[in-house]
Formats: sequence, C-alpha cells, structure tokens
Amino acid sequence: MKRSTIKDVALAAGVAVSTVSRVINDSGYASRESRQRVLKAVEELHFQPSRAARSLATGRTGTVALVLPDITNPFFPALARGVEDAASAAGYTVILCNTDNDASQEAMYAALLRQQRVDGVVLTACSPNNRGLWSQMTERIPVVLTDRRLEGAIDETVFVDNVAGAYLATRQLLELGHRRIGLIGGPLGLSTTEDRQRGYEQALREAGLEPDETLMRNGDFRYASGYARMRELAEQHVTAVFAANDMMAIGAIRAVEDAGGRVPDHIAVVGFDDILLASMIKPGLTTIAQPTYQMGVMAVDRLLERMRTDATGEPRQVVLEPTLVVRDSCGGKGRGS
Repeated sequence: MKRSTIKDVALAAGVAVSTVSRVINDSGYASRESRQRVLKAVEELHFQPSRAARSLATGRTGTVALVLPDITNPFFPALARGVEDAASAAGYTVILCNTDNDASQEAMYAALLRQQRVDGVVLTACSPNNRGLWSQMTERIPVVLTDRRLEGAIDETVFVDNVAGAYLATRQLLELGHRRIGLIGGPLGLSTTEDRQRGYEQALREAGLEPDETLMRNGDFRYASGYARMRELAEQHVTAVFAANDMMAIGAIRAVEDAGGRVPDHIAVVGFDDILLASMIKPGLTTIAQPTYQMGVMAVDRLLERMRTDATGEPRQVVLEPTLVVRDSCGGKGRGS
C-alpha cells in the first residue's frame, strides 16, 4: 500500500501544503476550519510524518539524552525509569548514555551529543572535570542535572537534600548510643560525597563529638569498595558505620560477616538511597530513602520547561526531602566509645 504524503493530505483537505505543515507541526496560524479538514484528512489517509521531516520543520529531533555514571548501580535504573516515563508521555524518545564512572567516556558522550542534535540532556555527572564541556552544551540546548551538582556549570538541578539525609542517618546511630561511627564516603570531588560528609559531621558536632579523620574512608559507590573500607574501619574499633550509598553499605555488611561478626550486634550499618535490595537482604538495611523515580520525572519536567522557553527562563534548583527508613541493620542500643 502506497504511503500517503503531505501533498496527498493537502489535496484531500483542500488546503495548501504549507497549511498542512503548520497544523501537524503546530507551528503557525491555521483557521479552525482548515485545521479540522487537515486533521480529518490525516486520519483518513493514515498519514504519518517522518521524524526527519518533522525535525527539519520544527528544529526538534524528538529525542533527549540521559547520561548516567553507572547503570549497574540499582539507584540509576529507578531514576532512568522516571525519566523515560515522563519523556515518553511528552512524546520524546530517550537515548541512554552510560559513562561507567569514566570522565573520558563522559567527555566523549558530551561531544557526540553536540553532533547528534538531541533536544535536551538529563545528566548525572561522574566527574567535575567535564564541567566546561557541559557548560558549553547549555549554550545550545537545555541540560538538567540530577543527583549531583556541577558548581559554576549548570544551574538547573533536581536532587535530594544530601546534607539532611546524612544527618538523619548519623543521628539515628547516635541516638542508639554509638560514638565511634565510621564514614564510608563516595569518590572525592563529587557534590554528593561532600554533602553527605557534611551531614555526618554536623550530626557528630551537635552530639558534642569532633569528627575523626581516622574513622573516614572514601569508596567509589560500589559494593567492593564498601567491603574493603569496612575491613579498614573495623581495625579502628568502630561500633557503627554510615555508608554514603546502599551498595557500599551492603558490601560493609558482608565484610563484617566474613570477619566472623554480625550486623548489628558487632557493628551497626546505615546506608543511603533505599534501593530495592535494601529491603531484601538479611539483616534489612536501615537507609535514607530518596524519591528516585520522582527525581527523574521532575528532571524531565524541568527540561521540557527549559525547552518551551528556549532556555530563557530563570534556572531552578529543585531540592527533594530524604526520609529515614529503619530496618534491622542499625539494631538496638549501641556501645559507647
């Protein structure tokens, strides 16, 4: 069966081709009568404008990019689903770019996306080293940051209050009587790492405790680093650990068990994210829940708003509230120092 063309629609509707173009692309004036005739002809002829033609007519590609640092971390698929659902509802296709926490890979994607002409980008940066590249990107298309900030590069952001979340996690351990509380932080240079350490230290100081650098270690947000850093902190005789994400917290729990200990009897553990696995392991992981899916949806909402205003609107920082989810891994009364 021959595929209908825009000329066929114009002939059937009794209007000019330019009028059909204005109606199907919603880009200019067409009388109500003309619009109705065009839409009726489109339906009767089963006309489907090609993506390439629509792109040329509107300057839009109908695609947005989602750039993530580690798709194997269960936190990010939940974020991706929020982005994809919201983008799909608005008629956009999502291109997924996984940088694998590699700054050079992220730089490659930034260059590629500039060439491929997507309509916008939702970005969780893996490194501050590429802030200049992303800043240049915003001169052409809207970019919205999720989960992590890039100071001085992109002002449109959607993230959780990481300071407040880390404060809640540490205070929970303090209220259970723990005083030697270790920190397994994330990679240096990331805003999430800095903010979660700040919340941890704030809670300690409010309890009359000076933060002790010998009780702080940095991982890479992956299971293996949580395991390794827990083995180191156990030698410092910590009674509890706040891990800056759930994957490291789960690694820490395994390290305690492999050393012959038990969580929370010997060392209590609290994480951050509330991934699905946190409620499935034994003991269940006490953690800070992020509204991850909502974060993805709101990032697309902000991106669409920037696209509608051609990035001339005032940038916004959307800060979501974290919540403490108490399970078995933090246990009962902790031991003093």
